[in-house]
Amino acid sequence: MENLELYKSDFSKCLEGKYENDFWAALHNTINQFNLTPKYFFDLLSAFRQDISTARYNSIIDLLNYCERSANPVGRIILEFFTVRDEQSLKYSDAVCTALQLTNFYQDISIDIKKKRIYIPLDELAKFGVSENQFELMENNTNFEQLVSYQVERVKKLFVEGRKLIDRLPKQLKRQIYMTILGGEMILFKIEKSNFGVIDHRPKLSVYDYCKIFTKTFFRL
Repeated sequence: MENLELYKSDFSKCLEGKYENDFWAALHNTINQFNLTPKYFFDLLSAFRQDISTARYNSIIDLLNYCERSANPVGRIILEFFTVRDEQSLKYSDAVCTALQLTNFYQDISIDIKKKRIYIPLDELAKFGVSENQFELMENNTNFEQLVSYQVERVKKLFVEGRKLIDRLPKQLKRQIYMTILGGEMILFKIEKSNFGVIDHRPKLSVYDYCKIFTKTFFRL
């Protein structure tokens, strides 16, 4: 926590043109050169801080608020590098980044629980009759499968919304973002294919999957 506060202080000084090493000088110059929004960096630092102290989220609103600061700023910064700044594109970018963040949460359930973390809202656990203890014991049952299925369906809708960003991007960025979306959607497909049994198994992409993503992107764009 102290390191984060120090980093935040150094970053604030960097924005004022006060820095003691080449790293902060380079960051200061980059922010100025590309007119990057400092708020996005502060949002990321806020999310890092929250991740140290928060291991549960009561509702989807709470979780989405975390994603707004832990994931969405990354997409917005990338768009600023390519001078894409209109509100509609930012909205679609947020959908992509939040979808990717949530997908990663579901992909890593078996890993995160070992760190005592649960990134599924507690009120939705209760809705589907799943206890926190079930996560710790890595017990899979119909209730857990329905819980994860509910999460996946929500994220699939976010990816559908986020896909609208592709046609608004400059040529040199289209393929990278499209492949990233395809990768996230393929992880969701693998979760579905496993009958949502991610409590004791982490789905991941294979070399074959990456080839499919590359081929699909090549013929699409």
